[in-house]
Amino acid sequence: MNSSPQRSAFDREFDFTDDDFIFVSDLVKQRSGIVLGDNKHNMVYGRLSRRLRVLGLTSFKDYCNLITSPRGDDELMAFINAMTTNLTKFFRENHHFEHLAKVVIPAKLERARRTGDRRFRIWSAGSSSGEEPYTIAMVLRENIPDIAAWDCRILASDIDTNMLQHSREGIYTKERIDNIPLGLRDRYVKPVPGNSGHGKMADELRAMIAFKPLNLHDRWPMKGPFDLIFCRNVVIYFDKPTQKVLFERMEQVLADDGFLYVGHSENLMHTTKKFKLIGQSIYTKAGRP
Repeated sequence: MNSSPQRSAFDREFDFTDDDFIFVSDLVKQRSGIVLGDNKHNMVYGRLSRRLRVLGLTSFKDYCNLITSPRGDDELMAFINAMTTNLTKFFRENHHFEHLAKVVIPAKLERARRTGDRRFRIWSAGSSSGEEPYTIAMVLRENIPDIAAWDCRILASDIDTNMLQHSREGIYTKERIDNIPLGLRDRYVKPVPGNSGHGKMADELRAMIAFKPLNLHDRWPMKGPFDLIFCRNVVIYFDKPTQKVLFERMEQVLADDGFLYVGHSENLMHTTKKFKLIGQSIYTKAGRP
């Protein structure tokens, strides 16, 4: 095997060999299901070299030894956090939120009128820095007139514990907040004293959301059923066998009349037969009429 250091146009601070990259990519896949292609050498080096500096280590070999040793449990979490890609924004792929407002919520309101059932459960799987679950909460509050009489809960899960802490705080820069429509911004974003331009999500939104650490690759503590599952731009980092297992597990916790939203570049057609496409990146269970 070629174990010569991988170099870019500049000399690196640390040697990073092919063996180091293979070790890291194998561990990432084992722990999270994420697949790192050969084109991710520079990304891995850039993210992990920061950890080497923090820890005062001088080589990637020492770092790899640390995260697989009994004393490396805490650093293993930092390692997974570093390898996770977090890219999101408020009202991203807005057609899903329009479907929630125009199709899902009216059906839930009609069902509540007939049966008195006011339970609503939504899972944001891979919630990153929190913009997705906060957007969901805004849509619910805007479209359910008597929401105080409902049992509405949003589970927001992510493998990255740093992102979960940021989400719980609910504070965002002006650049991110500008993606929220003005009327909603006025109602649900509060100024942060002493931090000009930053905004904090309103308490009524935060109260609807439970931010929980979850590795989709591991056992799931929740059993559902969920009326909606948002799993958008998450499985693109997994290989096909892992995607199949993940979606078939989601089918088991999705309500029979529930919906699954995936990212615009994701397609379940050649992954699993458990779902059928009914709209733009919107799926239902395959057996649903």
